[in-house]
Amino acid sequence: MRQLLQTLLQLLRHPQQRQSNLIMNYLVVGLGNIGSEYQDTRHNVGFMVLDAWAKASNIVFSTGRYGDTAEISFKGRQMTLLKPSTYMNLSGNAVRYWLTKLKLSPENLIVICDDLNLPFGTLRMRRKGSDGGHNGLKNIQELLGTTEYPRIRIGIGNDFKKGGQVDFVIGHMSDAEKEKMPAICDKVIEGVKMFATVGIDRAMNTFNTVPKSSNNL
Repeated sequence: MRQLLQTLLQLLRHPQQRQSNLIMNYLVVGLGNIGSEYQDTRHNVGFMVLDAWAKASNIVFSTGRYGDTAEISFKGRQMTLLKPSTYMNLSGNAVRYWLTKLKLSPENLIVICDDLNLPFGTLRMRRKGSDGGHNGLKNIQELLGTTEYPRIRIGIGNDFKKGGQVDFVIGHMSDAEKEKMPAICDKVIEGVKMFATVGIDRAMNTFNTVPKSSNNL
């Protein structure tokens, strides 16, 4: 927290640097768990989006402190993609560190995560909000000391029996779900680009739609 406050104070003292960073630079965080056993699990949709983006852009991630990062430029914007290596419940450590390192404020952060309160494939972009029971968002909120940072929630549905939430979330996707993920990733990537170029309000108006096939898995 002290590091983040120091960074914010520095940006306030140097408005030109602050203006440049706020307009041009962004931290895009995809949440997930590291390790091959978690690959293709529902809790890792944030990782899936960033991996798809990196593959489409012909770039690779490099391993650094608290996670793997890659740099993408789009229409004059510089976006740092981050896949935390802290495991989901400690995602805030990675987010706080990279915000401080990049000298960015939370409004230039966007977090991509799963949401079992939304039908599979439903996408929601918000400028702020509660953690909604998501442990990754909860830890980010605690360490940043704010709920006011943009996020994109990807619906994974809640097709599990009572007591089966954990197994469902960290369970592997069905074949039908996997088939739909490339299109979902593409739309989320476009949503992030809109967020960085036209602002979150206009991006939300375009982005927040319910897929027609969300109940046809």
